[in-house]
Amino acid sequence: MTSQMFSPELLAKYNVSGPRYTSYPTALEFNEQFTDVDLIAAVNNSTTKDLSLYIHIPFCHSLCYYCGCNKIVTRHRGKADEYLDYLFKEIDSRAQLFQDHQVKQLHWGGGTPTFLTKEQISRLVNKLKAVFNFSDSAELSIEVDPREIELDLVDHLYAEGFNRLSIGVQDVDTKVQKAINREQSTEFVTDLIHHAKAVGFNSVNIDLIYGLPHQSPETFANTIAAVKVMDPDRISLFSYAHMPSRFAAQRKIRDEWMPNADQKFAIMQYAIESLIDLGYDFIGMDHFAKPTDELSIAQKAGKLHRNFQGYTTLGDCDLLAMGVSSISAIGQSFSQNSKTLKEYYQAVDEKGHALEKGIVTTKDDVIRATVIKELMCNFSLSKTLIEQQYDINFNEYFAEDLHSLQTFINDDLLTNNIDEIIVAEKGRLLIRNICMSFDAYLKSKIHQQRFSRVI
Repeated sequence: MTSQMFSPELLAKYNVSGPRYTSYPTALEFNEQFTDVDLIAAVNNSTTKDLSLYIHIPFCHSLCYYCGCNKIVTRHRGKADEYLDYLFKEIDSRAQLFQDHQVKQLHWGGGTPTFLTKEQISRLVNKLKAVFNFSDSAELSIEVDPREIELDLVDHLYAEGFNRLSIGVQDVDTKVQKAINREQSTEFVTDLIHHAKAVGFNSVNIDLIYGLPHQSPETFANTIAAVKVMDPDRISLFSYAHMPSRFAAQRKIRDEWMPNADQKFAIMQYAIESLIDLGYDFIGMDHFAKPTDELSIAQKAGKLHRNFQGYTTLGDCDLLAMGVSSISAIGQSFSQNSKTLKEYYQAVDEKGHALEKGIVTTKDDVIRATVIKELMCNFSLSKTLIEQQYDINFNEYFAEDLHSLQTFINDDLLTNNIDEIIVAEKGRLLIRNICMSFDAYLKSKIHQQRFSRVI
């Protein structure tokens, strides 16, 4: 991996705020004019009968100060029973629209899905399997907080059909963990991963974060050493976005604890180079996978996809998301549920669902989404294939956008040839910036300050 990727001058020059492009248009463009009628039309007009399900479990036992997710911190497990009652109503309502679909993928996120007891987990799995048609080879994944569980929960999840785990590690340094209010045993996390593999899980992912308080390349070396022993199949390496004005919990993290921009770049460089040295392929802008993993294979074949859960191999599925704040991507539409528990419960009581806002995507949205996805996932795109797919002249259609690529061309971050756009190795960390050139909604710059910085 070339050291050019880590040019301090280029990283500083392009370290602006921008979308992560888990969707295009982004959620900031969703509006309340989108109704259930639009969603039903999107289902009926969709070109696929393959379905991916996302279930949002919002509860956490304790507050991680860095977190910007939609969550509810409570020690009362009974709140989950009430939540499941409402979730089941939404599941019944939505399942009616997908009776001729087959579920290829299920993911539970949060919050902390393992806030649920074994009995609650089984209730939810049984409910979903009772009303949806699951493929025998469906991928079932769940996010795990290793702090409040016993090792045998892995056995229970496997017995219920889960075959992928995602575990929040973030950092193994005790001082860092205390500063973010997430103290956990590295030994237990390691045992958990090894036990999951022994039980039969196909893949285990861990999350790491750089840019946290008290971090340095020297302290992060201990995290990388721990990762080597853990031996996960996939690793997500995220940049911590310190936005205390938006996320109240982050105000508990003192500014003087934070690494400066140069230190954060150094941690990122060290982490990326170390993970590559451990034998992982650099997938997308923030993921790593073993060469034998589906993500790596899909990227090499140019078939990697990206959605609200990040990088995935199942790009042809409609995504139905249920639970508070969850976001669906069905046909030519995106839609989001109510963001607060009170509003979610009230909406489900009144309507049987909690759709709050969304957007019907235009042909231009779809074309641009394809371009952005190709660049985000595969770091190149074939103009010819886009032209054939959408019956356009690429250079004419994107004349204004291609002009805005000149700064990246001047900095040797990409090449714009007659038939293709190819992102250079040194441009991979700045792929969000490159994709922003094709974002019609960013032209106004109204929302740009709402996004995190790209590095």
